[in-house]
Amino acid sequence: MDMQSQVQLIKRGTTEIISEVELSKKLEKGKPLVVKAGFDPSAPDIHLGHTVLLRKLRHFQDLGHKVVFLIGDFTGMIGDPTGRSEARKRLTEKEVKENARTYKKQVFKILDEKKTQVVFNSKWLGPMKLSDALELTSHSTVSQLLARADFSERYKSGKDISLLEFMYPLLQAYDSVELRADIELGGTDQKFNLLLGRELQKDYSQESQVVIMMPLLVGLDGTQKMSKSFNNHIDIDEAPEEMFGKIMSISDELMIQYYELLTDENLDGIKKLHPMDAKKKLAEEIVGQYHGDQAAGAARKDFENKFQKRDPFTGLAVEVKIYKADTLGNYLVEEKICLSKNEYRRLLEQGGVQVDGEKIKDPEFKPLPDKEYRVKVGKKRFLRWIWSKKS
Repeated sequence: MDMQSQVQLIKRGTTEIISEVELSKKLEKGKPLVVKAGFDPSAPDIHLGHTVLLRKLRHFQDLGHKVVFLIGDFTGMIGDPTGRSEARKRLTEKEVKENARTYKKQVFKILDEKKTQVVFNSKWLGPMKLSDALELTSHSTVSQLLARADFSERYKSGKDISLLEFMYPLLQAYDSVELRADIELGGTDQKFNLLLGRELQKDYSQESQVVIMMPLLVGLDGTQKMSKSFNNHIDIDEAPEEMFGKIMSISDELMIQYYELLTDENLDGIKKLHPMDAKKKLAEEIVGQYHGDQAAGAARKDFENKFQKRDPFTGLAVEVKIYKADTLGNYLVEEKICLSKNEYRRLLEQGGVQVDGEKIKDPEFKPLPDKEYRVKVGKKRFLRWIWSKKS
């Protein structure tokens, strides 16, 4: 793939790259780059919001770069203060390890396992001596940390900020030093932490990493980022039918963001589709990524039967009728479903008569004997019957 195509693939869906010039220079070296993204195992399952970064990591894998999937088992016990109005509840070591085990299992639904290095930051943060930790704190100041919006707001409102929380950005930044990262991916809410990694690498005489920020995937409520905390998430291990139905519930406007961040579909082509067709295609594509094409097709059919078609014939008893009438029109008039043959013909012209889902145009249509039919007349009359000749 030529350089321009590589850059276009990397840029798809990104919010900001610091900096594009540095990114191009790193790519021009022609050697595999170390691309890092960190995930604190704060909950047991990966949801679609997490996959925004994972899919971008996969892009880098496809381009031949070295992807490091960092599980923040050490930092996870502190809890990322980003975007929090108060301190997070700290997780136990047992909870973090259990969640990390699930993460490691689920991540390879997206990443190529053979091309992925999975690391735990407890490997280097756990053995860190107090003197090392104090040295790390010398690379940042209280005023710098208070410049963060979330810390600043809590400080102004008189809410407590623990020294432990102050350590979190420094520890995340140190991960980049330990891994000698060329590129780090993160959400837009992680900008302070990501940039601190760049600065810390300079202090440790390393070339600064390029920072690539991705937008936060909006959850099912259409307003807040996807998160278990807001109960607006879709886990990648959810049942196909449930996942399909949740995706179908998002707004048409949000659908385009999902296409851009969760698929590789051409957006120009998608925008030409009818919104309902586009959304079903999106749901089928995403379900297929995690459950396979067969399960995705079955989920789509299940959705259409239950929610879109709302099959009105389900539950109707099959009536066995014997009539002298030889045509459908005569039968409907005899049953007073149509008041006259003229009304029947008018309904035919308007496409208002269907037999087994097909519109009838022939006024002389004759049902076959001993066969079950599902007949729709107008918008509200539904019949399920077997036509039987007189013996």
